[in-house]
Amino acid sequence: MVPTPPRSRTSRHSPSSARRGPFRPEHLVPARARFEARALARAFRAVDALIAAGYCAAMFAIMSQRPGDPLIPGHAILSLGGGLLVLLLSLRALDAYVFARREPLPRHALRVAAAFGAGATTVLAVNTALPAWNAPTVFPVVAFMGLAPLVLVLHTGWWIIIGRGRRHGRLTPNIVVVGATANAQHLIEAALRTGEVNVLGIFDDRLDRAPENLLGVPVLGDTSALIDHRVMPYVDRIVITVTPAAQSRVRQLVEKLEVLPNPISLFVDVGRDQASDAAVSRIADAALTDLSGNLGSTRKAILKRLQDLVVGIGGLIVAAPIMAIVAIAVRLDSPGPVFFRQRRHGFNNEEILVWKFRSMRHDMADARAVRQISANDDRVTKVGRFIRKTSLDELPQLFNVLAGEMSIVGPRPHAVGMKTGDVESAKLVEQYAHRHRMKPGVTGWAAINGSRGPVDTPELVRERVALDVDYIERQSFWLDLYIIIMTIPCLLGDRATVR
Repeated sequence: MVPTPPRSRTSRHSPSSARRGPFRPEHLVPARARFEARALARAFRAVDALIAAGYCAAMFAIMSQRPGDPLIPGHAILSLGGGLLVLLLSLRALDAYVFARREPLPRHALRVAAAFGAGATTVLAVNTALPAWNAPTVFPVVAFMGLAPLVLVLHTGWWIIIGRGRRHGRLTPNIVVVGATANAQHLIEAALRTGEVNVLGIFDDRLDRAPENLLGVPVLGDTSALIDHRVMPYVDRIVITVTPAAQSRVRQLVEKLEVLPNPISLFVDVGRDQASDAAVSRIADAALTDLSGNLGSTRKAILKRLQDLVVGIGGLIVAAPIMAIVAIAVRLDSPGPVFFRQRRHGFNNEEILVWKFRSMRHDMADARAVRQISANDDRVTKVGRFIRKTSLDELPQLFNVLAGEMSIVGPRPHAVGMKTGDVESAKLVEQYAHRHRMKPGVTGWAAINGSRGPVDTPELVRERVALDVDYIERQSFWLDLYIIIMTIPCLLGDRATVR
């Protein structure tokens, strides 16, 4: 049974602060800008180890300089090193890197203190068992005790960072639920207990029987509304809560929702709180078996971002003089601004503002790409023809890369509402939105394989989408490097493509 009786359809769509539900963070952050809490915890663990090891090394250096204690260096390595190892293992064993959502700072500090106590006990035991010159020295014990405030300060900082990240919506995955069912209620109850996911809303095709909300989580509409809903760029995963026994219903939902770039999972509830909590944890870890979708590993995502930053910063440094010359030429060639900004689709269908050097007459600019570029296009300026032919007009997109909205390599971003003939391009290919499962790129697999310029026929749209999806499925550091290397010769060797 669901707790709230059905309401009218009009009230379901009325704006109200209560419609935000119990999970909505202070700020809705696009999926591309969120971090995985566990990856952040691993980084904290590495920093703890480096700083603690550096501190112990400094103490060892001080002890090694003490005159008259020739056995102290070996003594220090055994005692301080043993204490440090036990401290780091104890921090992990006592869940000091879990940062449970509702755990207050004093309780977290107790975990850290307990781990430090285990380390200090180890130092004391080694110090007593292996005395220097038959007389145990207390210096290693005193030195290790000095590490306590440093570790506590570090973990206070980690606790604050995690808390702020959660409040600002950067750490907890956002999901939407399909099906206002008992399964959905169990999922929401588990999410409220664990705090591991934010359930932003519920969608159900049977609105006449659906409540206005489940445990405060609003029913936002049917699945047709979900496809175009403004909340979707902020959603990491769609979770179907319809009972798996209704196989045909699940299959219909998956087929309908496959047009979205968001991955889809099925929540199976077995009626026990512990099992429901575990399932929510798996959703948060993106470890449930995907019915669709293609999520890369955190390691691949971090490596790709590092690649973007290195190539992006290096590219800006090298291209800065060229960009200055192009900017002056654009300004002198025709009246209007130097830059042209256009709304395009980014990761998860997020709308981003893509920067380019202006290549068309300002009064004829087409921000929605209703009319795609053509040979001898009368809208293009003299300088515009040159910078489009050489792709110099794309250089400002390096700023989009550094902002995290784009990658160096990825599917090229298309304008929101772009048309092929009289039809919106996105409606020509069923898998069109799949190209938004990765950040758009300055260059890409399609670009070096001949799919450049306008896509003004349905066949060209299908070819572009097929190449983009192929890249997303094969993406790797080495493939990206190959595409970057091949971009310039491919562009310079292509005289036929209209750009």
